[in-house]
Amino acid sequence: MLRSEVNAIIARSDAFMRQHGFVLPPFASWSPEEMQARVVSDAPSIHDTRLGWDITDYGKGRFSEFGLVLFTLRNGSAAALAHGRGMLYAEKLMITAKGQVNPLHRHAVKTEDIINRGGGTLVLQMYNSLPDGSVDETTDVVVATDARLRTLKAGAFLQLAPGESVTLLPGNWHAFWAEGADVLMGEVSTVNDDLTDNYFREPVGRFSTIQEDTRPSHLLVSDYDTWLP
Repeated sequence: MLRSEVNAIIARSDAFMRQHGFVLPPFASWSPEEMQARVVSDAPSIHDTRLGWDITDYGKGRFSEFGLVLFTLRNGSAAALAHGRGMLYAEKLMITAKGQVNPLHRHAVKTEDIINRGGGTLVLQMYNSLPDGSVDETTDVVVATDARLRTLKAGAFLQLAPGESVTLLPGNWHAFWAEGADVLMGEVSTVNDDLTDNYFREPVGRFSTIQEDTRPSHLLVSDYDTWLP
């Protein structure tokens, strides 16, 4: 992806979130230079728990077809999760555009609630896992949707209207996309680790390769190891 494209996506995404009544925290608007200074002075958790903007095209270079906008608002640590004390949770806002597919994947550790916060219909395709972690294409999937248990055939589509949600457990394979209009998604989960806890059925790149045709307006979490101390 071009950096200029990433900058435009961030500006457009912030406006879309505001249209739906969600205002991001102050660090969402920090410049790279302010981010560098503040991470050193008083906000190290931004780097340590990878809070902030995350724009991915899954390494395919076709963001309008395969991609997702994410903003991690809060996140605990693997150490806290292992000890069962402290900040054991995470929260994200995401945008999936109409016609944009997010590939089939699962998590080994994270349990997450995916919430349609507004826009079109959020559609998920779901499967269970086999003992080796691969996709189980035969057994029914039982999921909780706003406290109601639903049983789906393997590979069936679950539709969530604005306000509806689904709880995904470790091992629940899922792909998702928007129908009708772009969707603002919420994610409330146990501690999030995008470096090690994403397992895709087909080989993809979780983070985009950025071509630096201009300066970043805001850093992505994938920029942190280069830009931040």
